[in-house]
Amino acid sequence: ASACAQFNATFVQRLGKCIEGGGMTDTSVPLLSRQSGLLENAQIIANNIANASTPGYKSEGAIFSEYIKAAGEGNLSLSMGQLKARSIDFTSGAMRQTGGTFDLAIAGEGFFKVQTPAGERLTRAGTFLLDLDGRMVTPEGFAVTDDGGGEILLPPDAQSVVIARDGTLSVDGDVFGLVGVFIPNGEMQRAGQNLWVSPEGDTPMENPGIVQGALEQSNVNPVLEFANLIHVQRVFEAGQNIVTQENDRLEKLISAIRQAG
Repeated sequence: ASACAQFNATFVQRLGKCIEGGGMTDTSVPLLSRQSGLLENAQIIANNIANASTPGYKSEGAIFSEYIKAAGEGNLSLSMGQLKARSIDFTSGAMRQTGGTFDLAIAGEGFFKVQTPAGERLTRAGTFLLDLDGRMVTPEGFAVTDDGGGEILLPPDAQSVVIARDGTLSVDGDVFGLVGVFIPNGEMQRAGQNLWVSPEGDTPMENPGIVQGALEQSNVNPVLEFANLIHVQRVFEAGQNIVTQENDRLEKLISAIRQAG
């Protein structure tokens, strides 16, 4: 945050001097989008690191684009880079055995579906529990759904709850319902740290790979993320050095123009 504030202050100050000097072109102006993108990339990496131990979390990345334009014969071309989009790594994380009755993981494709105040959402985080009404819910209180999108409500006197690999839920030896696992019909959008929305809808899986008593871990590689963060910081600092050098050049040029006038 402090680096961002310092960069913005430097840029505004430099831009004002350009205007004061009669509209001179500051060659460091194209760095604005690049530096802003690098700051956002650092925030993305920091968020990945913060969720390295969050069950079911999917790491996020940054995609940069570069625009190059010729600056005339004998001049160097102009290059402008910017953060264009974000990418999501949907590869499965490692599976950790917990022994919890309502801890569920999915081996392979698919997502659990939960009901939130904002609508139905998909998730790979299978840390579930029972609320006071006997509903299977997330720690936030969102109801987990069956294959038809309805709530899973268990009887209050249930003694043994077994969830088979295909999602079949048995209570005290009797089949009681089916935990839903869904495949999104198109690209998904992040709707929270561990929730996803599928604008094109989803389809129930017929043979999901549910594992009871286990949780899928985050697929974040902390060592790789720390290395990426250091790289981004170094590239950002290199850009800041160019900004500083250009700012010094403009100050000298403006001073010379004033003295000559």
